[in-house]
Amino acid sequence: MSMSTSASARPRNNAKIAAVSGFVGSALEYYDFFIFGSAAALIFGKLFFAPGPSSMLLSFATVGVAYVARPLGAVICGHLGDKFGRKRVLLFTLLLMGTSTFLIGCLPTYSQIGMAAPVLIVALRLLQGLSAGGESPGSSSLTLEHAPDTKRAFYTSWTMSGIMFGIVLSTLVFIPVASMPEEQLLAWGWRIPFLASAIVTVIAFVLRRLLEEPPVFEEVKENDEVVKVPLVILFRYHWVTVLRITAMSLFTIINTIINVFALSYATSVVGIDKGLMLVVIAVANVTAVAMGPVAGLLSDRIGRKPVFLTGLVLQIGMIYVFFSALSAANVPLIFLTGILLIGVAYTGANAIYPAYFPEQFPVKVRYSGMAISLMFGLLLAGFAPAISELLIGGNKANWIPVATFAALACLISAIATLTGPETYRTPTALLGLKKSRTQRRTPSTVMAEVVVADASGAEAALTEKVRA
Repeated sequence: MSMSTSASARPRNNAKIAAVSGFVGSALEYYDFFIFGSAAALIFGKLFFAPGPSSMLLSFATVGVAYVARPLGAVICGHLGDKFGRKRVLLFTLLLMGTSTFLIGCLPTYSQIGMAAPVLIVALRLLQGLSAGGESPGSSSLTLEHAPDTKRAFYTSWTMSGIMFGIVLSTLVFIPVASMPEEQLLAWGWRIPFLASAIVTVIAFVLRRLLEEPPVFEEVKENDEVVKVPLVILFRYHWVTVLRITAMSLFTIINTIINVFALSYATSVVGIDKGLMLVVIAVANVTAVAMGPVAGLLSDRIGRKPVFLTGLVLQIGMIYVFFSALSAANVPLIFLTGILLIGVAYTGANAIYPAYFPEQFPVKVRYSGMAISLMFGLLLAGFAPAISELLIGGNKANWIPVATFAALACLISAIATLTGPETYRTPTALLGLKKSRTQRRTPSTVMAEVVVADASGAEAALTEKVRA
């Protein structure tokens, strides 16, 4: 009796530890990742590139460089995570992010070493991208596999709330930095947020070491069912799912458009104070931190699709309202629309995908599938600020092409979502496995399915097929 109680208690405790670690680890790692975006919007164009009209465009492009590296990071981390375990890979991504971010804060500028400066900052940004390619997919997969079947979206939403909190931290750090006198800011002030990442990395590393591998992955290892080359199996049997989730990920351009392009647009074109605009972004993302678990709970109750699609539709409308308020320099309306766009609409989709995307893959290729699909989708998000800068061209006040660009990305995500499955009632052990279209799974038949699958040797047959 005591053994049963202990066994039943362990998953709940591990789920909580995984959720807390996912929140803190993601917050601290993405603090590192997103301070680069704030610096690119406000400072790097003056420090690391030759003076001229293209310096801001080149600065925005460095933001996108990391998103080019993210698919490669996804392939490497996904392979290692599906083969050797989620925890080890997450420790590696954390150390890689912390080291590269700290080194950015040590770099000499263009005025000191010329063309070597942009080369070095691009190289370190690529390392940040490699790390980010494995971070959120690994954290999401690990937390999902620890969570109870009926609360997967709630627990995994904490990973995304952590990422949004990382944006808040990076933004708050830049408020006093951006208010420094220009001479001090460009001389040494900009380095402070990057150098502080050393402290951040140590804290996150200690917390992440507390994690355990999920039971469902340990079972795969114990049964010698680990796939030798997950990437081959992924693209042989799950390529449709990869394409679908890549398209579903396109809505994430809202994030970089608001946090990077809109920040630069508001301060350099509209004339809004840097500190005030950073506060708007921070408040909107604090709202997102709080709303993420709420969206997760709602998704666990009514389904992934209704919540995800509602968030996408709201984003399509709100992006126009936000930029209208921004161009009019209507500060109260900027705050309100920013909160509604990022804190409510964007979060409606953003908080759900850490559960919804990996739920569409089986455990043997889950890390790889989630990472690769998401990172290919995020490529567009990485270059969204640079694309937006090109779209407005010489007419700096014309924000409509940028809003339309964002709306079209959300529309594509919505269409892709409509073609996908509903996964919120599927047991974790059966996620990603093929089933008949006519089959309806109810709570009363779930246990029967598991028993039949075990008794009939269906899982063993699937394993042999995968190995082949």
